[in-house]
Amino acid sequence: MTPTLTLVQGDITEQSADAIVNAANSSLLGGGGVDGAIHRRGGPEILAECRALRASRYGKGLRTGQAVATTAGRLDARWVIHTVGPVHSAGEDRSALLASCYRESLRVADELGARTVAFPAVSTGVYGWPINDAARIAVEAVRAAGTAVEEVRFVLFDDRAYAAFAEHVR
Repeated sequence: MTPTLTLVQGDITEQSADAIVNAANSSLLGGGGVDGAIHRRGGPEILAECRALRASRYGKGLRTGQAVATTAGRLDARWVIHTVGPVHSAGEDRSALLASCYRESLRVADELGARTVAFPAVSTGVYGWPINDAARIAVEAVRAAGTAVEEVRFVLFDDRAYAAFAEHVR
């Protein structure tokens, strides 16, 4: 079954969903952009679970393209699914890693029993992925994922990102 794809322009930390996806860095300990916003708004419970993950299974951090879940703390969600997107490279095709972020996040969502998942535009901020290409990869990966998630919501921060995703969701 293919989930319903919904586009929302706004702040991902204000979404109500079973799971909110965090465009995390490999340390899982917070950062800038979406990652920082989720940690600030979600509160210390998220950071505490991320520290526990680093102390156990992810001592060297979470690898690019992988995903792992924690509590959502004070967010209006049950879980935060952290995924590490690739840094864009003009000289190396890393699109499979970006697609993996979406597939792996949906795999974790399925394991949790999540029915609604809110995604940011992974890797399009400081990691420099061109928004039009990122939108194409994200939509194709979600459509091909074979997930039990019923709704995937792409939460896009500005007009440009919304327009890029709208072009591929039609």
